[in-house]
Amino acid sequence: MRAITIPEPGGPEALVWADVPDPVPGPGEVLIEIAAGAVNRADLMQREGQYPPPKGAPPYPGLECSGFVAALGEGVTGFAAGDPVCALLSGGGYAERVVVPAGQVLPVPDGVDTVDAAALPEVACTVWSNVVMAAHLTKGETLLVHGGGSGIGTFAIQLGRALGATVATTARAAKHDALRELGADQVIDYTTEDFEKLVAPDVILDIMGGSYLARNVEALRPDGRLVIIGTQGGRKAELHIARLLAKRGTLIATALRFRPAEQKAEIVRQVREHVWPLVASGAIRPIVDRRIPMPDAPEAHRVVEAGSHLGKVLLVTTGTTGARA
Repeated sequence: MRAITIPEPGGPEALVWADVPDPVPGPGEVLIEIAAGAVNRADLMQREGQYPPPKGAPPYPGLECSGFVAALGEGVTGFAAGDPVCALLSGGGYAERVVVPAGQVLPVPDGVDTVDAAALPEVACTVWSNVVMAAHLTKGETLLVHGGGSGIGTFAIQLGRALGATVATTARAAKHDALRELGADQVIDYTTEDFEKLVAPDVILDIMGGSYLARNVEALRPDGRLVIIGTQGGRKAELHIARLLAKRGTLIATALRFRPAEQKAEIVRQVREHVWPLVASGAIRPIVDRRIPMPDAPEAHRVVEAGSHLGKVLLVTTGTTGARA
């Protein structure tokens, strides 16, 4: 088969479409013929040599994919060859085929195009596990989503709205109208406005890390929960512990990729039970900025690095490519 390899860390040009060994499913695993993979910020970090895959994971980038079941390993039930599926991966989504533990495989939700389904697994599992399982967002609370125009952001806005929360988000001005259409009640231009002066959230979903830590603590309501899932704004910061204590605040920091397989399987199970019905009903939909042929992965990384996209950029092995509304 062919896959996107990284012979040496570097810029987008470091991504090389090359022949690689065919994966073979072992006990409890599913072999997927990939229709599409999605680009995540973690892939850019891996390309730069800053985020190596977990031990035993495929060396190729890609944390989610969609496609069709090609073969089942020993002991796998609930799926059959040819089933349209999508999956949460530890790596390997930039390829023609991938092997994944059966507990991380999901059916394509009703009403969703199989290619577009590649935009769902990573964001759905990340947002559900953090906003609901960890931070316990409830109806009537306020959720602040940083980076509202990203794949994570566009999904979190929709989920928060579906759960009955008031949703605020930060994003550049060009994306504000689209984010309001997705359900954001308040959109803040992070380039000109101070979010901590404009919103008092119960839960904050933060992709920035260091640069936003003090401001996030300042913004939190009493008994608020700050969930940090990224470090786009830096890996280190000083925490004002007394301020956090005064607010009885909770600080949570998580990473999905390195969780044990059994934890991932439980997250996937909950997503299938609680989130997939919302997708099937149309309350949540995959937001796809564009489809790009997988051999052109360097172009896709440049698009994501520029930051002007809305939602997910997909890498397709088959089917229609090009910009989508």
